Amino acid sequence: MWLQKRINLKARQRGFHLIDQEILAALPELGSVRVGLLHLWLQHTSASLTVNENADPLVREDFEAFFRRAVADDTPYFKHTYEGPDDMTAHIKSSLLGVQLSIPVSDGRLAMGTWQGIYLGEHRVHAGGRHLLATLQGE
Repeated sequence: MWLQKRINLKARQRGFHLIDQEILAALPELGSVRVGLLHLWLQHTSASLTVNENADPLVREDFEAFFRRAVADDTPYFKHTYEGPDDMTAHIKSSLLGVQLSIPVSDGRLAMGTWQGIYLGEHRVHAGGRHLLATLQGE
């Protein structure tokens, strides 16, 4: 079985956000897959996807604090700043973390660890909604 859907994510402020529930709500078909794979592709160059801690929100705050320092908005040698000081920095953060994930599916559920969640890294100060292309395969 193959299924592909576009998932529209609501606009969020800059930072790291758990999006598991939005993904699961958009994919009720996941419950019928005994064994398979969910591939997520974020259709943007200024946001990212990653898997990490889902319980303590301080982890997401620390992620944002680290990336703001590692790739600072006021970096003077960036030239691609047409949309503001977070323009080029958002592209770099997106490339560092990536825009795709593949997650195993077992018995109708995402086979993630107990403390794992899917993060959307929103790297723009004023971003709109984001779009994911979800491809589910399995039996």
